[in-house]
Amino acid sequence: MKHEWRKSEKQLYLPKLKPEVLVIPEFQFLTISGEGNPNNKAFPAYISTLYAVSYAIKMTLKRSSPPKNYMDYTVYPLEGIWGINEEAIKTYDGTLNKDDLVFKLMIRQPEFVSNAFVQDMLELTKKKKPHPLLEQVKFQKIAEGKCVQMMHVGPFEKEQETFIVMEEFAKKNELNRLSKEHREIYLSDFRKVSPEKLKTVLRFQVNSK
Repeated sequence: MKHEWRKSEKQLYLPKLKPEVLVIPEFQFLTISGEGNPNNKAFPAYISTLYAVSYAIKMTLKRSSPPKNYMDYTVYPLEGIWGINEEAIKTYDGTLNKDDLVFKLMIRQPEFVSNAFVQDMLELTKKKKPHPLLEQVKFQKIAEGKCVQMMHVGPFEKEQETFIVMEEFAKKNELNRLSKEHREIYLSDFRKVSPEKLKTVLRFQVNSK
């Protein structure tokens, strides 16, 4: 039996077109951090680096002696935590300069994947597909806690419209948005899907007033 996140974890990855509150437990991820405009030519290398290691993990597990609780699985989608650098925070007036962005990209890993195995796969990937960014890949456990999330359909440039809806929902439910930092989960391949049809899960952390 194969674990497919689109079918078995719909609440986390396929929210509705309206805001909702949920509590996200701790999961483990391959992560890589950087800064700058995602439209820059250097940005796609961050994504391809994460996928290279993620698929090395999946395919090697499939061919080797499986660990305890192993189950074949679909590789999880790319996610990103986005914010702005400290200098930009000091002068932020609501206008976003993409050159000021800081990000942590990540791909979730199943619970049966161990840190030791990840390190082995990193070394394997460095030999087969060497790239300087592999030195920056980390294996981290991250718990988001209470969040507001919503599906955004359309271009990335129009995400602010969805965030306004989410923030109004939070206020009505007496929830405070903890920061302007937010998470995006990319359900569409933006190389192949037109901007109007892109599906992106938007999520930010909250607490009760």
